[in-house]
Order: sequence, then C-alpha cells, then structure tokens
Amino acid sequence: MSGVLDFSEASGSSILSVSQKRSEDVILYQQYQVEQITLPDYAQCLAVEAFLRMSGLNFRVEQRTNAADMSPTGKVPFIQVGSQLIAEFEPIVKFASSKGYCLSKDLPDQSVAEMWAYVSMLDNILSNAEHYVAWMVPDVVAEVTKPRYGCAYPWPLNWILPWMKQREVHHLMTIKEWASKSLEEVIGEVRICLRALSEKLDKKTFFLGPKPTELDAVVFGHIYILLTSKLPGSPFNSLVSEFDNLKEFCKRIESTYFF
Repeated sequence: MSGVLDFSEASGSSILSVSQKRSEDVILYQQYQVEQITLPDYAQCLAVEAFLRMSGLNFRVEQRTNAADMSPTGKVPFIQVGSQLIAEFEPIVKFASSKGYCLSKDLPDQSVAEMWAYVSMLDNILSNAEHYVAWMVPDVVAEVTKPRYGCAYPWPLNWILPWMKQREVHHLMTIKEWASKSLEEVIGEVRICLRALSEKLDKKTFFLGPKPTELDAVVFGHIYILLTSKLPGSPFNSLVSEFDNLKEFCKRIESTYFF
C-alpha cells in the first residue's frame, strides 16, 4: 500500500494529507496525524473518515493538539456540524443516519444486526489489541506512544500526561481482562478475529452486499493501521499479510475513497 504512517518517527507522510480533505459542511477533528496521534486513536479516526467518504458527506479535517480535550466525550474523533459536537463512531453514524446518510439502509434487519455484531467484535478484539500494544508493550510505550502522546506539551506535562494516560489504559485493560494477557495471547486473539473477517469477506468486494456499509469503514480503519504502522517488534504487519483478501480490501478502499 502506498501510504504508510510510521509510528516510530515523528515525521513522514500519509495518504490522508490535509490537501486531500473534502470540505466544508462537516468538520472532523483529530490530533496531529504525523507527530501526535496514537495507534488506537488513529484507527478510530480513519474508520470515521472512511465512513464519511463512503457516505458522500462533504467534510474537512481539522488537526488540533487538544482535540481530545475539545471532544464532548474526551475521545477522538469527533465532528462538528454547526453548533453540534458528536464524538466516536457509532454516535456519528447515528447522527449521519438521522440526516439521511445511512450506508446500510438497503440491508435487511438480519444483515444490519450481523453488521453491528461484527463491529462489536472488532471493538472487543482489535481496539483492545491496539491499546495493549500501544500502551503495554514496553518498547512501543517508550519509543513511540509516550513521545507521540506528550509531544504537544512542555516539560513536565510531556512526561506527566503520558504517564497518566498509561495508568488509565492499564486500568481499562484490567477491567476488560486484557492486562494479564501475554503478547502471544493478544496475537492469537487478533489472528482469530482476522480469520473471521477474511472468511466473511471471502472473494467479495465488500462485506455485506454490493455497496460498502459501516462495517467496511470500521474494518478498513483497523486493518489499514495494523498493516501499515511501523512499531518496534510489532507482529501486526506480518499477521495481516497472512490474509490476502484483507490486504486487497484495504487497497480497494484506499484507491476508491482516498484518492
């Protein structure tokens, strides 16, 4: 794939450069992509951006160092439409649907339920795995995540805030029973999830029907990040490469909606 975001350095380029953003009715807020955003947040931001592009909504991206602080939930991404602020994937999807932009509107109820079941699986496995690798694998934490998370702040905040975030994520992982997992166990969970996605996609262009749905946007956000992000010792690049149809899926979405 042509656009690799290198999380091991605070430099580089991506397929999602500001000059490529479409305008103007909706503003999508996220942290600075090259220097600041962390692995889990970037997956979420990319999923929402893919959804907006697939829906045909006019929007532009605003990158802010304090995007999470601006968000009504403290999480990115969020969108601004007039005076309204809507954060995170599912609320953004529901808001868009209320305005007549619904990718899954032609699906039968059973397929819609199946779609959200897969989205839930991705949140339970891939989102947790991204948080685990970003915040609980020592080399990644020290070399990548903490420097990126703290880069926008002066000393001592650039040390204190990443430390507080790491404690927050560790607490969350403990509640979800992921903190006690080994990296090998996390890799195993991810492989099972990817295999299920690969089998569901099979040889189709999209996961459900002839057009993209919300599931395609979420899968792209996660799989693209796992496939292209450069993290020290990360197994994810080679893991995704085991599933050729998922790689081809990412290439199709990238070439169709991001160029």
